[in-house]
Amino acid sequence: MHDASPIERLPSSLGYPFSTAVRVGDIWELSGQIGLLPGSNTLAPGGVGAETGQALANIKAVLEQVGSTMSDVIKVGVFLADIADFAEMNSVYATYFAPDDYPARSAVAVSGLALGARVEIECSALATSSVGNSGRTVRR
Repeated sequence: MHDASPIERLPSSLGYPFSTAVRVGDIWELSGQIGLLPGSNTLAPGGVGAETGQALANIKAVLEQVGSTMSDVIKVGVFLADIADFAEMNSVYATYFAPDDYPARSAVAVSGLALGARVEIECSALATSSVGNSGRTVRR
């Protein structure tokens, strides 16, 4: 048995077989978010810009749920269905972070994303507060 911190898991609210976020020590690892409108399997209408905004709004909501904020984000991974959408994604992305507070980031093009999404975004963030076990599974 190891002495590491317990692992906290925030289950997917849509019932998919993954956790929306997993905390190990002082880091939250968030699963990729696409631009789904809250509580649905419907993508935000309007293309990659709208999907980017919704994906980041979804990330912000998850971070708030676990007691962190966008300023706690330390690393972001962006997956684009078409690298030609990079500039449009980037212009929306930039509005979610203070210019002197940008996290490290990777951006790549892929051959396809879930539900026909144009963009998927995942991140790692600092866990800035202690959160109770409200709906999370904890393993030691």
